[in-house]
Amino acid sequence: MNEVLHAKVEKALQSIRPYLKADGGDVELVQVTNEGIVEVKLTGACSDCPMSQMTLRAGVERALIREVPGIRRVEAVN
Repeated sequence: MNEVLHAKVEKALQSIRPYLKADGGDVELVQVTNEGIVEVKLTGACSDCPMSQMTLRAGVERALIREVPGIRRVEAVN
């Protein structure tokens, strides 16, 4: 994994973590692929929340695509 890209993604995740933590959840970076796909693990309340896919797309994915050039998609992994 590209160290610079990993650092940029982690920094972008830090900016949205307060919103997730306010609802008892969090997000953990698993990996960034060479194809620009970010794999994350939703933890805490986010792991079993029925709105987690919406949070992933409208919150996490949107923020990462906006903040980190080259990111194409965010996927949740278990």
